[in-house]
Amino acid sequence: MSKRPIDDQPSTDIKKVAIGLSTLKGYVAERKGERADMQDAHVILDNCTADFTQFADKIQRVAYYAVFDGHGGHRASKHCANHLHQHLMQKLPKYEVNNFPKEMKKMIFQSFKSVDEEFLKEASAQKPVWKDGTTVCCILLLDDTMYIMNLGDSKAILCRYNSEHKKHVSVSLSKDHNPTDYDERQRIQKLGGQVREGRVMGILEVSRSIGDGQYKRCGVINTPDVKRCQLTSNDRFLLIACDGLWKVYSPDQAIEFILNVLQDNSVQIPEGSTKTLEETRFEAACNKLASEAVRKGSADNVTVLLVSVSKL
Repeated sequence: MSKRPIDDQPSTDIKKVAIGLSTLKGYVAERKGERADMQDAHVILDNCTADFTQFADKIQRVAYYAVFDGHGGHRASKHCANHLHQHLMQKLPKYEVNNFPKEMKKMIFQSFKSVDEEFLKEASAQKPVWKDGTTVCCILLLDDTMYIMNLGDSKAILCRYNSEHKKHVSVSLSKDHNPTDYDERQRIQKLGGQVREGRVMGILEVSRSIGDGQYKRCGVINTPDVKRCQLTSNDRFLLIACDGLWKVYSPDQAIEFILNVLQDNSVQIPEGSTKTLEETRFEAACNKLASEAVRKGSADNVTVLLVSVSKL
């Protein structure tokens, strides 16, 4: 999905909004790998503050980034890319509620449930019935507070400078939902499903997803893990990617690869480009990481979404 432009405020107002906050900019690269088609989808909204009216005058900046790794087709991932943030816009609480983080989590669960039911209703009305499903990994930023939501095995990580060890490290922001995990397997078995060869009913690799109507009665659920994390002045970038990347890169390896490109003096602004040097290098890092994942043998679709984080 293409980036949405910043809301139509005068430039002076936009500068006021950014004061004191991290400056964010998203970049994405997609590769089909050995798949016949691209079943992933993504969303980059560097500033969607005007759409979240419930936060008016309370939150200076809202941003949203998401990767959806489709399987069985592209329809579930595209549906989520088009509609999940819309559900969040409609359902999230006003900032004045007594326990805002608790209400946020409750409304996030409702948003995921609604988008899943919406897609499954459409899928079941088709002949033949759509069997598409998708993982979800998304980050909603309210000022510099991140709400990380994920289903399945796409991951979000943060690159943070560790001042004690004087190096950048990867910080995990999400939790994989695999059928082999004890709690996931127990739930699946209690609902009559089975885990064979590490997959639900020997077929589905993830234990939570949107879509996958034929597995919902086997214990596959639409309830995401939700985490809250604060951006700090030590944070360099966010990385959200589908499992096509993580099959060939560990989080630490991915962080190291990106940092090497960001520090590569041979990557310069192309003649005639209006991009800054940082934008040029982040774009290059994103594309090189996705291409290298395919070169290293990832046969899956690969989507790499990078978000630069910098303080003014």
